[in-house]
Amino acid sequence: MKFKCLATIWLLAVISAIGIASAQPRTRTATEPAVRRAAEADAMRLEGEKRFRANCGRCHAAPQKFPPRMMATIVRHMRVRATITDEDMRLVLYYMTQ
Repeated sequence: MKFKCLATIWLLAVISAIGIASAQPRTRTATEPAVRRAAEADAMRLEGEKRFRANCGRCHAAPQKFPPRMMATIVRHMRVRATITDEDMRLVLYYMTQ
């Protein structure tokens, strides 16, 4: 009789532990933030390309890839001449350095 009582208590404890564990929110996997960052980077690159074509493409073809510091200097200089916004400058610079 004592064994049946202990087995029943143990079984109830296991069942409640399983229920509690299944009620926990799902944790994120390690790849989810990386996938989200990659998607955001792609979106920024595409938006930068669109802004380049709208602002810079009227007069310039996209140059070869330059080092990021050199490209930043060029984009800042052209920002003043073309009167583009800071957001446009940031997206164009991201597009040009990727």
